[in-house]
Amino acid sequence: MCLIAFAWNVHPRWRLLLAGNRDEFHARPSTPLSRWEDAPIIGGRDLQAGGTWLGVTDAGRCCVVTNVRDPRDPQLGVSRGMLATDYLGESADAKAHAQQLLRSAADYRPFNLLTFDAHDAFYLGNRPEPRAQTVMPGVHGLSNADFNTPWPKTRALIRHLQAWIESAGKNDFAPLFAALADEHVAPDAQLPDTGVGLERERWLSSAFIRGEHYGTRASTVVAIGHDGSGVIVERRFGPNGHFDGETTLRMTGSSPIR
Repeated sequence: MCLIAFAWNVHPRWRLLLAGNRDEFHARPSTPLSRWEDAPIIGGRDLQAGGTWLGVTDAGRCCVVTNVRDPRDPQLGVSRGMLATDYLGESADAKAHAQQLLRSAADYRPFNLLTFDAHDAFYLGNRPEPRAQTVMPGVHGLSNADFNTPWPKTRALIRHLQAWIESAGKNDFAPLFAALADEHVAPDAQLPDTGVGLERERWLSSAFIRGEHYGTRASTVVAIGHDGSGVIVERRFGPNGHFDGETTLRMTGSSPIR
């Protein structure tokens, strides 16, 4: 993922509300949102490395990962997507997982990771060094920088999610998908300097990125209730923002029989 806003334990119905966009090269193969046959994971799948960028389980766990935008940092190490796959496929709770991952976080390519279970939420990263912190109740944002870094598109998506919550939104996720589809370019004075040049900073400053070779591949909304049941909705896009389909799957709130 490259843009995420989420609300943790602030909505009367949903303990986790998450809206995010996955930006990626269109040539990188992946499968749509589905239930995996070989693991208790519900999510899309990267066919190049085998992991996922965002996934949930029937038990109400969720995990999402982003890269870190820094062209000076070599992309060396284990694939980031395996972080989400490993967390969702194992039984360790979010707190125990965070403690374990700190010991090996430096082995992975630059990442930001969010993990959620029935009780806790954690942010983990490995740049400039491995670190973990408990996520407190509230509305937060994450992009290709540090946790809650105030990039314009991150701030905007947080505002849209907060407005949706205050409007007592329940099952109508259309306003969240509209926010994820926003192609507004931030003013130059508000752009970060991540070392990719001004023209590219402008292009990457919108929530939805439209391009022939690289752009937004998926927009996803996750809503998990306090009982662990919930829904995940994925909208997919091809080159130049062409709509490629939508999938909705529900979580039962219980561990599947294996």
